Amino acid sequence: MRTRVAVIYGGMSVEHEVSVISALQAVQNMDQDRYEIIPLYISKEGTWYTGADLLDIDQYKDLKALLQKSMKVQLSRESANRVTVNKDPKPMFGKAYINEIDVAFPIIHGTFGEDGVLQGYLELLGLPYVGCDVLSSSTGMDKVIMKNVYRDSGLPIIDYVWFYSSRWNVNQDALVEKIEQELSYPVIVKPANLGSSVGISKAGDIEELEEAVELASQFANKIVVEKMVENMTEINCSVLGDYEAVEASVCEEVLGSDEILSYEDKYAGGGSSKDGGASKGMEATNRVIPAEIGEEKTKEVQELAKAAFQTLGCSGVSRIDFMIDKDTDKVYINEINTIPGSLSFYLWEPTGKPYKQLTSDLIQLALKRAREREKLMFSIDSNLFSLVS
Repeated sequence: MRTRVAVIYGGMSVEHEVSVISALQAVQNMDQDRYEIIPLYISKEGTWYTGADLLDIDQYKDLKALLQKSMKVQLSRESANRVTVNKDPKPMFGKAYINEIDVAFPIIHGTFGEDGVLQGYLELLGLPYVGCDVLSSSTGMDKVIMKNVYRDSGLPIIDYVWFYSSRWNVNQDALVEKIEQELSYPVIVKPANLGSSVGISKAGDIEELEEAVELASQFANKIVVEKMVENMTEINCSVLGDYEAVEASVCEEVLGSDEILSYEDKYAGGGSSKDGGASKGMEATNRVIPAEIGEEKTKEVQELAKAAFQTLGCSGVSRIDFMIDKDTDKVYINEINTIPGSLSFYLWEPTGKPYKQLTSDLIQLALKRAREREKLMFSIDSNLFSLVS
């Protein structure tokens, strides 16, 4: 019997379309002899759908028509070890049951998918799932918490200042003074909990800083301002595994059109799924693989990537983004992506691990974690109320 894998994608995030690309790309590279794929698409409004048409990326050009052909569903925990997909709403006559799920495969980038929210829901359902757990997901998503953990663990990060946008509104002068004294211009301003370069901009003076904070505040209440490394090489490395054992991929040098790799640089490859354009996801980005940084520097980045992964207690596959200061030759961790675009398959194929093997490894890691958790005690058989007079 094949393992029933529910691929969950879409979501209420600015990275919605990127999630669709990554998910359908992964589905095309799953072993259909071993796994039965159940697509679970979440609309931007938060409604869940399933249906065979959802696996065809060309159908998303007319999303309204696609959803009319698809079925609204909800997940239900029928017993301790049984989670089912059911029609929503439940029909008055006939069966609501559609399918049963053995393991979930979340491929949602950004808010409500990569930040621990979806993982918490799957935990409550008792459903095994691929990738990072609630804590590592939420820590990796929040750039402030992530930087604090890495700094306290002795891992190299860029100097930064952070604040809530509400504080900026009432105490802007003091924050500007703090940024200018501790960082100096130029700086990079980011929302604390988004990826894909959304809401990120450079500031070279106070006027640009004000504009950058205003832009970032549209996407998050928590803002991060970092010292900009002006003469840098951007290097990415992927890590696969869990708390027990990990392996690092080859490194890549990413070539953007500006100092900041834009959303368009990453995902707008142009063209249709037939000619390999946008459907290629992160694979379409201009890059050099392997990165031409020398054996010693490659080893340093790979070891830092593994440390960054395990320090947060990650599982599955992540991509850790680095900056190398060309003036000092120092390596800095920029951020971790716990559900990376295209699952970073293009970094694993050069190591001899094809995409089909990568997806299988991820599913098996999820099932391994589920087996380990079955041995843990989460409740005790007692009734304190019986002791109350």
